[in-house]
Amino acid sequence: QVQLVESGGGLVQAGGSLRLSCAASGSIFSINSMGWYRQAPGKQRELVATITTIGTTNYADSVKGRFTISRDHAKNTVYLQMNSLKPEDTAVYYCNGDLRTYSNPPYRYWGQGTQVTVSS
Repeated sequence: QVQLVESGGGLVQAGGSLRLSCAASGSIFSINSMGWYRQAPGKQRELVATITTIGTTNYADSVKGRFTISRDHAKNTVYLQMNSLKPEDTAVYYCNGDLRTYSNPPYRYWGQGTQVTVSS
């Protein structure tokens, strides 16, 4: 089976930085894209950033210029560098991997989420 394990969340003051990591493990044959989504209390889950195998990135307008997504193919790991954090960035951040295992067709897998709290 596939596991996506996030780390790096926590409490930070406004203007500070955090770096999230997400490592995919299991019987992975190939990874198409990986990304980060977030869900604040009372709100729907929303896209934060994605990155494809060839490095094409996509960001939500609200994080452009502040967040950077990157990927280590050898480690099946995706990172999210978050700078100039704002209280409205407070949410549970979820890692997503659009990948294929040796026995299953492509499927979008999710991590368990990591809490990011930005204090004002």
